[in-house]
Amino acid sequence: MSVYFLANIKINKQEEYQRYLDKADAVFSNYKGKYLAVDKNPEVLEGEWNGSRAVLIYFESREDFNSWYRSGEYQEILQYRLSGSESNSILIEGNSYFQ
Repeated sequence: MSVYFLANIKINKQEEYQRYLDKADAVFSNYKGKYLAVDKNPEVLEGEWNGSRAVLIYFESREDFNSWYRSGEYQEILQYRLSGSESNSILIEGNSYFQ
């Protein structure tokens, strides 16, 4: 079953966050995910969204997601995203009903 990784990111330390961005695409290209959206100014329709950036990534399976997210390569750069920003992220299972 497919999964979607959704992150709500508020950047607090641009230089630290940039260290993450400088390596993120190179690491990501080694895995089976697909960026669906990266928005630096998402429009809030309901509720509160404290971030300044939204990221949505598609993976064909939870195993593909885990291969990327739990990889040593990603964990090495994740520290820069976490120290340079406040993030809320969730993993959403796709529904075969809609496919």
